[in-house]
Amino acid sequence: MHSTATLEASQTGVPKATQRSAVVHSVWKTSIRYTVVSAVLLGIVYPLLLTGLAHVLFPRQAQGSLILRNGQVIGSALIAQSFTSDKYFHPRPSAAGNGYDATSSGGSNLAQSNAKLAQRIQGDIDRLAKENPGTPVPIDLVTQSASGLDPDITPDDAYYQAPRVAKARGLSEDVVRTLIGNHTEQRTLGLLGEARVNVLELNLALDDSAK
Repeated sequence: MHSTATLEASQTGVPKATQRSAVVHSVWKTSIRYTVVSAVLLGIVYPLLLTGLAHVLFPRQAQGSLILRNGQVIGSALIAQSFTSDKYFHPRPSAAGNGYDATSSGGSNLAQSNAKLAQRIQGDIDRLAKENPGTPVPIDLVTQSASGLDPDITPDDAYYQAPRVAKARGLSEDVVRTLIGNHTEQRTLGLLGEARVNVLELNLALDDSAK
């Protein structure tokens, strides 16, 4: 009696080893084709399609939400900048590089029990408390975001800084608070995120109001 392998080989006229080799070869060909097609579609066509649609539907955002003055790029609405003058609103603290470095996005990675973190926060609280005596310092003004590049502060953060900015610019506090209100963005779609104020855009509005 012939074995099953011998019977199969005799029926097809092709040895079983040759059949197995052909199957393996076919699997490799299919895998390579699938990889190439996937790479072209998902690595080239799809990104180009989305990029093209973004430039057509959302041109400003696709370009990085850049802010220009007199034809010059002065920043992005998506990335915080360092402001230290009393005439400007200040963003949250940053541990990105030497501070607000877009090439070194990240936090300090210090634990809550770390003495260095506690000292830094307490130092910031003491400094800010002198600007607005008797008013609690908002927590966001002394804590860093995960990226170190958060361009926004909360309305409470902005209103806390209003007396300092108003005094430095010789403006009434009501004028400054009105600017804050005009530049407060509510939750996206009424659901996502929190109310926020873009620091760069608010500071530019301050400069514009002085002209």
